[in-house]
Amino acid sequence: MSDTELARITASAPRRVIGAGAMVGLGALMLYLAFVAPPQNPIWLVFLIGCGLFALWVSQMLWQATARDIILTEDELIDTEGVVLARIDQIEKVDRGAFAMKPSNGFIIFLKEPQPRAWHPGLWWRLGKRVAIGGVTSGGQTKPVADIITLKLAKAEM
Repeated sequence: MSDTELARITASAPRRVIGAGAMVGLGALMLYLAFVAPPQNPIWLVFLIGCGLFALWVSQMLWQATARDIILTEDELIDTEGVVLARIDQIEKVDRGAFAMKPSNGFIIFLKEPQPRAWHPGLWWRLGKRVAIGGVTSGGQTKPVADIITLKLAKAEM
């Protein structure tokens, strides 16, 4: 197993602030509406409060998750906390096409076998055989990572 870093994906401070700030703004707006102009139906009031609190919680999760970096090594894609997103030998293909179901400025990896679910908003998520990288990341950093993985897969097929 090699720990040689081939590439790194980071979320810049302005992108983090804008992403988390947008979620805080959404949550605050929903809570404001719930208390200043409450709907007649109490179900909608509970819905507004619940959605507002959820948006505030997601903003906190996004802020914490985007403090991490994603690192591509010879053998795996990991984050700076040591969580393995995907091992290179388990990757089937990489898709960063215009019509792929992927995060903004990112790409999606299809794995050979399902892995446990994980969600780090704004940075990456994993559901079954799919790992999506991107969100508040820079396309200039994610594109080379996707290209390196694609080249490694092509080399392994030869």
